[in-house]
Amino acid sequence: VQLQASGGGLVQAGGSLRLSCTGSGITFSRNDIAWYRQAPGKEREWVARISSGGDILFADSVQGRFAISRDNANNTVYLQMHVLEPDDTAVYYCVLGSYWGQGTLVTVSS
Repeated sequence: VQLQASGGGLVQAGGSLRLSCTGSGITFSRNDIAWYRQAPGKEREWVARISSGGDILFADSVQGRFAISRDNANNTVYLQMHVLEPDDTAVYYCVLGSYWGQGTLVTVSS
């Protein structure tokens, strides 16, 4: 199983980014997918989750600003981030069960 997160970058506060998580070796449609993030010097934090049935949950810190969706045909999950804040700066990881992908860095400048 391989997971790869992509789409990170540098954005100004208030901007938007869309992260993608693409997987191989496993069928996404049968699994819940989560996003976590880890900011410099901080512990890893759960961000959002989409279940195999499409149920969605967000951390309070991103509720109303982030959206999550999945494209099962392409084994991809998206994290759409809006109204980004400097506190959103972190390495973002997608997670499927016990599998963690390589993260993608999001940097939000003030």
